[in-house]
Amino acid sequence: MSRINLRFSKIFIIAILLLFTGILASCGENNSSTETGNIAQSLSGNNTEGFKRADSKRVFEFPDDFGPHPEFQTEWWYYTGNMSAKDGREFGYQLTFFRRALSPIKTKRESNWAASEIYFAHFALTDIESGHFYSNEKWSRGAAGLAGSQSDPFKVWIDNWSVSGKGEIVQLSAQDDEVSIDLTLKSKTTVVLQGDKGLSQKSGEPGNASYYFSQTRLKTSGTITVGENTLDVSGLSWLDREWSTSALGENQEGWDWFSIQLDDGREIMLYQLRLKGGGVDPYSSGSLIEKDGSVKHLKADDFEIKSTDTWKSPETGSVYPSKWEISIPNYNLNLTVIPLLKNQELNLSFTYWEGAVRVTGDGLSGKGYVELTGY
Repeated sequence: MSRINLRFSKIFIIAILLLFTGILASCGENNSSTETGNIAQSLSGNNTEGFKRADSKRVFEFPDDFGPHPEFQTEWWYYTGNMSAKDGREFGYQLTFFRRALSPIKTKRESNWAASEIYFAHFALTDIESGHFYSNEKWSRGAAGLAGSQSDPFKVWIDNWSVSGKGEIVQLSAQDDEVSIDLTLKSKTTVVLQGDKGLSQKSGEPGNASYYFSQTRLKTSGTITVGENTLDVSGLSWLDREWSTSALGENQEGWDWFSIQLDDGREIMLYQLRLKGGGVDPYSSGSLIEKDGSVKHLKADDFEIKSTDTWKSPETGSVYPSKWEISIPNYNLNLTVIPLLKNQELNLSFTYWEGAVRVTGDGLSGKGYVELTGY
């Protein structure tokens, strides 16, 4: 999936209710509600009046576009990666920040606690060797220094979770009760504009699109702490950066999103939008990034994603695909994708599966991340 703002429907409803009961005044307080619903359907009725829409191509400006776009309703900074310690121990991580505007107009009020937007974040760590998956969330109003984003110098934060940096290097930091990460990321490739030169259409309705770019090969080093053990790690990360004011169509149920980093230097991004009652939406899309950095845009009929196994969550009863065969015939690519750990389900304000995977096929190897929603 491109980081489609459907995921915000549940978050937005919860956050608004809590905002008006005063709970958002406490910095970084966690929410562990496991109530779930039809995310796509609930978002379709959100009020977008007054916000700008992603309805035409634009000129991207870097590094400014790493910072916030307050004229749009929704945006996110989405980091995932696969790390290895010197002893061979493997980890996957996810650190995501979301910004959601409450109104297109910032109201001037005397209180430092007054907010016109909320921030929300997910932090997850997959410990392959132990078989443990850790996940948690934070949310806060974008006021009083509790949470926010800025472009110069670049920073996004909620409490003690943050992304910050300047130029090609950024720092990721997140601490939870049991695990933490402290990572340095440096881009090894140019920015990839997804979709049609950065305009990623999600359905046939005008404006149901996002501005979307990625950094697909971020050389990463730093430390991961699990319990009392702190390990030096290194590996590769991936950034998806999107902003929009839009929703998916009412006939779209969820999505399967893949980011793949092949050991031969190529990367692949695919998202498959699933329709209610079965089938794949023609607005599914993807890209193949060649070793020289050139980008091949992939339409829905350029690739096929076939699920060959499933996993049932013992917590929620949801049944997710758990192994895939991916075919991209025009580029002679046939890949098998397998989770490094079957249980990588985030059971937070809403529930979805997102986790580290291994990729093989036709003499190829690599790793990546997969996200599954609507199951």
